Amino acid sequence: QVQLVESGGGLVQAGGSLRLSCAGSGRTFSRYGIGWFRQAPGKEREFVAAISWTGGSTYYADSVKGRCTISRDNAKNTVYLQMNSLKPEDTAVYYCAARSLGGTSYSSQDYNYWGHGTQVTVSS
Repeated sequence: QVQLVESGGGLVQAGGSLRLSCAGSGRTFSRYGIGWFRQAPGKEREFVAAISWTGGSTYYADSVKGRCTISRDNAKNTVYLQMNSLKPEDTAVYYCAARSLGGTSYSSQDYNYWGHGTQVTVSS
């Protein structure tokens, strides 16, 4: 089992940057694939980015491709989401999730564990 805690959210102006962190507990965290999802008010949760357990494979939603970078530091049990050129439509609660199979997936159903989320608000 793994527990996840997101941090790094906040209020930023359009065009700005944020780096979100997802800290995981447990010695097996490095074996999990990690995904980032987001949910805006009144909308369904949507995929943002994912990284395999080795970090060798990454996958991005078209809406953030070229603006976001996902990375991980298994020595620190942490996955990062660097977000640049933020837009008001990026405003949402951002969640990280872990999947025990270790690969990447855009489907929330493939993830076993979820954090509680961190709020990102982008003002115009």
